[in-house]
Amino acid sequence: MSEPIVPDAAPWRATVLTLYPEMFPGPLGHSLSGDALARGTWSLEPRQIREHGLGRHRNVDDTPAGGGAGMVLRCDVLGAAIDAATPADDARPRLLMSPRGKPLSQARVRALAEGPGAIIVCGRFEGVDERVIEARNLEEVSIGDYVLSGGEIAALVLIDACVRLLPGVMGKHASGVEESFEGGLLEYPHYTRPREWEGRTIPDVLIGGNHAAIARWRADRSRALTRARRPDLLQRDES
Repeated sequence: MSEPIVPDAAPWRATVLTLYPEMFPGPLGHSLSGDALARGTWSLEPRQIREHGLGRHRNVDDTPAGGGAGMVLRCDVLGAAIDAATPADDARPRLLMSPRGKPLSQARVRALAEGPGAIIVCGRFEGVDERVIEARNLEEVSIGDYVLSGGEIAALVLIDACVRLLPGVMGKHASGVEESFEGGLLEYPHYTRPREWEGRTIPDVLIGGNHAAIARWRADRSRALTRARRPDLLQRDES
């Protein structure tokens, strides 16, 4: 079981560099994350990359060197945007949402949630000039093996995953440690009233009051679901 996150006096800070700051907070302004934002448990700062654009039209992109489709976000523009958003003493990790990044895992989410926050760069166009990724030490993060129109939706996913683990956001601490991926496995099935619905009943073990038997049933179902749907997680757990 994961250790509980130790509360910090300072709010968890998310700074988002984007060409579409109006997309934030979006869904993060509702439910658990929205309540936590209103309470000051975390803070959100969307910053417009185009403020550092070039010329009268604030251009931020250019054609790819060597030819090819699409446009590339310029390193000088994005570098200036990152520098303006991060004081020299800012220890937060710098993340670039990218389909070629390392897959986001629950372990990485928990590590981010236990830290001071994150600086998140939302890519657009065909990609980002490689030089700014190297020069500003950007950690490329992917939320799945598919391509989105930009990094904003991926950033919303990452922030929500982190915020819900902050102290006081979820009503019951066990809710955060008994979920899919927290123990390296998918979560067990859930049931609630009514006891019978359309000929389907709640498993007897869950209403028998034997907590040891319930724990065994949940562990068995969790492993069975993982074996059927995500065998890669079992291989990782057993290696």
